[in-house]
Amino acid sequence: MSDYESAIPAHLASARTCPVRTPHNFRPPYPSYTARYDTSTTRVVLAYFGVQSISDKRHVAQEAVTGLRRQLAVAAGSPRIERARYLDERGYETEIVIGYWGNDETFNRWFTEIGSEWTAPRRHTDGIGFFVEVLHPEVRRFETLFSAVDRLEGVARISETLSGEIGEHGYWGGMRDRLPIAAASALEPSGTPSVTHDGPRTRVHPVDNLCLIRSGQDWTDADGDERALYLNDVEPVLRTGMNFLRDAGRPLGCFANRYMTVLSDDGDPLDKTFGMSWWRSLGDLERWAESHPTHVAIFGAALRYLSTLGPAATLRLYHEVTVAAADEQFFEYLGCHDETGMLASTSHRSGAALDSEVVETS
Repeated sequence: MSDYESAIPAHLASARTCPVRTPHNFRPPYPSYTARYDTSTTRVVLAYFGVQSISDKRHVAQEAVTGLRRQLAVAAGSPRIERARYLDERGYETEIVIGYWGNDETFNRWFTEIGSEWTAPRRHTDGIGFFVEVLHPEVRRFETLFSAVDRLEGVARISETLSGEIGEHGYWGGMRDRLPIAAASALEPSGTPSVTHDGPRTRVHPVDNLCLIRSGQDWTDADGDERALYLNDVEPVLRTGMNFLRDAGRPLGCFANRYMTVLSDDGDPLDKTFGMSWWRSLGDLERWAESHPTHVAIFGAALRYLSTLGPAATLRLYHEVTVAAADEQFFEYLGCHDETGMLASTSHRSGAALDSEVVETS
């Protein structure tokens, strides 16, 4: 694949003890790109501030979101900010404000002074829940992939630029091959999820090498037949797979899944969605992606779409995958139901295959 850039930049490359999964003489079937960060960037922060509410409390949630966005706008380090919304498995409308920082020192200062108030016990109100889910991985522990170079999403918003065409994509195992740390680590999980309680506030302590994937779709520029093809033939299959992971993914290693609609700065829905899934391990995610009927159906629908339209397709696809060490994770929930985010990893739901222990603290 000498015509392509490596997904792993030279300064993050290391001696490989784990074999790559690239097929022999493989050439990618279509171009894809990855985010490039300044060599001085050693760690990034992905911070998800969520609020869930039932119908008569949604005005409280919106006031909270407005205040948070104002606080983020003046946060140290000038983070990139996004908004998204979905209706969860219990019928709660959930809005998430996402902030990305290029280092954790500036995030930690802001969070200690201001951000930690998002889940302060004084905010506890029936019918509304607040949560914070934060990863701050070192740069060897995440990877990104884009089908186009003109629109950045997610953690790539704080990157310097995108690469040229890379070779490690278009085959099963590509995301592992793009992760610098996977060159010398199988990234197996260890430990079991547990929780600690502080009054109405709950903190979740998940497994080492927890995996997060955000996989997005942007059909902003599609119109006419292409828009109809995506909305009628692809999106329903995608939604079915996302709902399966939400409702029945735990025995497969998927702790939680959200299928979210991206919002404008004014809170209006855009022609963009993404799935956001917490997985026990990268291996569990790979097994679902490669063999489960729900993902095989998603993959097939996408291939039919792309083969029908060819180079004329305007649909943009992207994803980001993070495998976080235990000390790179922070999960805190206030007044949330027990299937919210990583709380689901410790609930004893029917069919759950993953054990947990609960630790009480005063």
